[in-house]
Amino acid sequence: MSQEAAANYYSKDFEWNQLRLEIETNPSFLYHLLPFIDDTNANTSASTADANSDSEAWNKFHTRHSTGKFFKERRYLLKEFPELASCRDYAKVLEVGCGNGSTALPILRAKENIVVYACDCSNEALDRAKENIAAANLISAEHRYHPFLCDISTSGFPEWLACSSCQERFCKSNCNRVDFCEVSCSEESSCCIGGVDLVTLIFTLSALPLHMMPTAIQECFSVLKPGGMLLFRDYGLYDMTMLRFDPEQRVGYREYMRSDGTRSYFFSLESTRDLFSSAGFTELELEYCCVKSTNRRNGKLMRRVWVHGKFQRPKGS
Repeated sequence: MSQEAAANYYSKDFEWNQLRLEIETNPSFLYHLLPFIDDTNANTSASTADANSDSEAWNKFHTRHSTGKFFKERRYLLKEFPELASCRDYAKVLEVGCGNGSTALPILRAKENIVVYACDCSNEALDRAKENIAAANLISAEHRYHPFLCDISTSGFPEWLACSSCQERFCKSNCNRVDFCEVSCSEESSCCIGGVDLVTLIFTLSALPLHMMPTAIQECFSVLKPGGMLLFRDYGLYDMTMLRFDPEQRVGYREYMRSDGTRSYFFSLESTRDLFSSAGFTELELEYCCVKSTNRRNGKLMRRVWVHGKFQRPKGS
């Protein structure tokens, strides 16, 4: 997709409230609106088992879609999140759920000295991402791209991202962001990398079980420097993919399981706001992105809905 096409594709094409009215008055979509009654007893071991099965499902997903045909670079990211291009020199970005590298690649292109730490729960995904980034022949990519295996739904981020003493200092810091970044960078070799300036959660949070999302967001908050930002984009309520799920694929309220074992949650602005504010983030931007496109194979109109958000970690938090 060209830069021009990306700019056109990711504009607002319709009003979300109009779509909501249409969906909520259509009897065929009623089951999407009903409360979900879970008759299983939630416990820690069950949660861990669910997370492990989710990781395995995504590993199989990336194995099946290992060809270059599946890879599509997300060029629109720099338009939606210009902070990735305007951040300070040698800024550190943590990408959570890097998949096949479709998000990391445009970030690495944005600045020749930006550094990306990218994690995923799937070894297969990490391998595909390394291959795609190596094939792009970017300047010093081997020194600026650092992938690592991590499933934030079952474990926290490694200490080398932000050690406990640095995280404690984050909470006490009242200095401005630039000064704090300089202090963190000078201490990088002694304990950890000193936290990150930006976190990206791009179509990642929806793949986690709903009850594990608060912990995942809190983990992101813990490694983000004071004044740093989290950039969020994910599936929105009443997106066309939500409406395609059958009743038996519901595994929670607005939460669904695909036939391959991967899951998807569809966010409202309210649910997104509650999740991030509860973790301590300050909301900077939050809106629906509503886009029309046409299926090239059958000519059908597709109405896509995504939630776009920017959240900041306040100083001294």
